[in-house]
Amino acid sequence: MTSRDWSRKSVPGCGTISRCGRAPLLRAGLLGVLAWGRLAAQTPAELPRPAVSATKTPAIALIDAADAAQWQTWAQGVGWSVIAPSGTAAAIDLRVQALAAAVQEAIQKGGVDPGHVYLAGRGEAAAGVFYAISRVPDLWAAAVALGGSPQPAIDTDRIFTANFTNVPVLWVSGGANDEGLAGQLKAAGLNLEWRAASATNNAAIFEWLSKRRRDEFPAEIDCETSAPGFARCYWIQMDKFDVNERNDVLPSTQLKAGSRAGLDLGGFGYKLDDPGPGILVSFLPEKYGGPLKMGDRIMALDGKPIENGRQYAENMSMAVEEKAVVAAVQRGKERIRMETRIVLPRRDPVITARVEAQYLPQDKEIQIVSRTVKEMRVTIPPHWAEGTKLFWNGLSLEKIEAPGCWVLTVDKELLRAARCP
Repeated sequence: MTSRDWSRKSVPGCGTISRCGRAPLLRAGLLGVLAWGRLAAQTPAELPRPAVSATKTPAIALIDAADAAQWQTWAQGVGWSVIAPSGTAAAIDLRVQALAAAVQEAIQKGGVDPGHVYLAGRGEAAAGVFYAISRVPDLWAAAVALGGSPQPAIDTDRIFTANFTNVPVLWVSGGANDEGLAGQLKAAGLNLEWRAASATNNAAIFEWLSKRRRDEFPAEIDCETSAPGFARCYWIQMDKFDVNERNDVLPSTQLKAGSRAGLDLGGFGYKLDDPGPGILVSFLPEKYGGPLKMGDRIMALDGKPIENGRQYAENMSMAVEEKAVVAAVQRGKERIRMETRIVLPRRDPVITARVEAQYLPQDKEIQIVSRTVKEMRVTIPPHWAEGTKLFWNGLSLEKIEAPGCWVLTVDKELLRAARCP
């Protein structure tokens, strides 16, 4: 993935990766739920699993459509399909939406098994795997990222570990510091397994993926979002948000980016995987007016050599103050001295919504805890519906009358329920 050095720009908390009936009134209650708190630990539900269809195939879904030919070659050997988005939108959110639409279309046509759709990307697209899971967590049985790094996705401030609860990720890479980064991410709550590229082959990757299956109605779900357009969480859809519906006991699971410092040389881009020495300028914005040129290589800062893109990115992520520096730039055979500054972009505050829910078959209860959510749609399968009670942030629906979709709304500490239109 091409990283960009954003200088003197406001960086919103939701930045982007780009190239470079009348409703009955319900009563309040606790009954097993900590009011406005997190869900208590419970024995997971044992739900029936649908049999694997003999006529439907597993599928690899690609965030990078340009890589489809290679993945088709690999998938053909195991009889899997490959799904890629149409078009070449630069904005990552548009590409994620296009991929989700392509997956849903493939499932609706009947050729793809919805329980075995696996997200994949390699090289620069590896970061897009982590980003797509965080934006649309409920389509994937598992995911694999080959090479690259999740860091560009983390730097968007849109990676929430809750969204990986039911989506394990296998990251196969060979970077010097990758295993350490993977350990940090796992400790932070990311559902991640790292393997060295030198000790992993295609057969092992497909075997790892094939052991994972997506449940349409998992007994436990947990999702967080910073955008209403990405608010679906399996059998819950968060529809309306209200910052007054706070629940500080349910914290954010956002992975914090580094400082995202950069050089005040304009929004140039470089590749994290470039072996060096230095960092190769591989992107310049349209109408760029700074001192760099495509093909320049930034070799050192204040006389200290830059080994490669990863080392530069790590150093910038640890910068905590702005200061003047001198960059040594190689342009062909010429060595150019450029006076510049390390600058820290301004971060706008991020307001997110989170929902955590579980079905408890032994108690015949659906328990939901949320933050910043005023209205949601809940889809209840037939095997959950009979005699089941629903609790949302301490408010209760005494009896679910039938399976299907229900609209739940919180209004002045009252819970209202109605059938979905």
